[in-house]
Amino acid sequence: MPPRLAMSGVRHRYGATQALSGVDLEVRSGEVHALVGENGAGKSTLMKILSGALIPDAGSMQLDGEPYRPQTPADGRAAGVAMIYQELSLAPDLSVAENISLGVEPTRGPFVRRHELRERARAALAEIGRPELPLDLPAGRLSVAEQQLVEIARSVATGCRILVLDEPTSTLSQQDVERLFTLIRRLRERGLAIVYISHFLEEVKAICDRFTALRDGQTTGSGDAKSTPADRIVAMMVGRAVDDLYPRTPRTCGETVLSIRDLAGVAKPESATLDLRRGEVVGIAGIIGAGRTELLRALMGLDPVARGTVRVATLEGWQSPSARWRQGMGLVSEDRKREGLALELTIAENITLPKLSGLTPRGWVTPAAQDRASQPLVERLGIKCRSPRQPVGALSGGNQQKVAIARLLHADVDMLLLDEPTRGIDVGSKAEICRLINELAVGDSVAGRAPKAVLIVSSYLPELLGLCDRIAVMCRGRLGDARPVEAWSEHEIMLAATGAKTEPART
Repeated sequence: MPPRLAMSGVRHRYGATQALSGVDLEVRSGEVHALVGENGAGKSTLMKILSGALIPDAGSMQLDGEPYRPQTPADGRAAGVAMIYQELSLAPDLSVAENISLGVEPTRGPFVRRHELRERARAALAEIGRPELPLDLPAGRLSVAEQQLVEIARSVATGCRILVLDEPTSTLSQQDVERLFTLIRRLRERGLAIVYISHFLEEVKAICDRFTALRDGQTTGSGDAKSTPADRIVAMMVGRAVDDLYPRTPRTCGETVLSIRDLAGVAKPESATLDLRRGEVVGIAGIIGAGRTELLRALMGLDPVARGTVRVATLEGWQSPSARWRQGMGLVSEDRKREGLALELTIAENITLPKLSGLTPRGWVTPAAQDRASQPLVERLGIKCRSPRQPVGALSGGNQQKVAIARLLHADVDMLLLDEPTRGIDVGSKAEICRLINELAVGDSVAGRAPKAVLIVSSYLPELLGLCDRIAVMCRGRLGDARPVEAWSEHEIMLAATGAKTEPART
């Protein structure tokens, strides 16, 4: 029996850039197939060709043994190819039922057959195991996880044979991830061919049957997802072995640089008490909506404080964001595109924005001075770019995140508040950022770099357990005690995050 999808020798060029150089991909019916690779490896280009959004320069495609040559996305949908992108594409003001039939509404003459539209939506939601979703509720009022389900229901309603999920868990809580995996298994049992794109290899090994790795627009390997060691998959993706994804060399804790007592925001957090010391990495775990981001924003002066104290060095009380920068505190936002970076500005402009003074002896801010100040950080962090004058928006996600961190290093802050610093970036960039976090906490006496204090929010528990010296769990707006990382396991963290248990097991 031929594979449901066969792509052979696919090539595509964007101007002078060869995005795909003869990629092969086979996906079978009733299979979850992982497509892995670093940002820029060619995954998105390949899926755009599959969907009909791009026409390949060379190569062939087959669906169920028949030639497949889509010229438009409409051709792809008609052939049964459904794409669920990381940025969801619902009409937020239309109802759940209307979104499920969007573009293929049942009509009689110029009129939409409302009863049939609702029945189609009800059947699709039942098919994915979520019949309780309200048909008449505007899609924009659903949670991100529920909106994703509506998109999948839309794909099921239109009779998809191939379902492509692009980073489907990047904004989901652990509970929503488990529900999504249950749905994926249900769709696999129905015979769908599912292409699963993810940077999380633990997810790939948990839910996928086979994988194909891309690097620099070429297929570098494939195999059984569960039996192939993770380090071998990583080597296929990055072209080298990543020996230690979460390095943690010996650290020496120094003085307390940040002290929080019973801190409460207008809505969240409800109560947070924590000390952060120079030379340590402290992690904050919790499910989405627990108040972790709100805590960092309150510390940075971005959100008002309703109660409690924040002491930075010898200064106490709420301060503005500009005052926090001057006091040695810097924040990397979880939303780098809308809050963390000015995408239309250059790399050099983004890096130097927090501290423009001192770039030249006379105080003039010139592009040349910004270039000179940013170039050492571009080299230190390994930011892949043509020059510091390149717009940040043209970089990959991992390199954009390095620029966001470089801003804090240029400002020479003592306290780094990092909100989901590795979300949505490839495994190679993730390893480099984790290495940098460790180096910042350790310091470098030879280079004259004092140890930094790092407070990191992450939804990815292996990252917290691998990087941090202490971890505190936030549940329903309340921050628990920060305890040594050795006292925690993933299971214990989830129990505390969901309110099932407040005290971790001690070792």
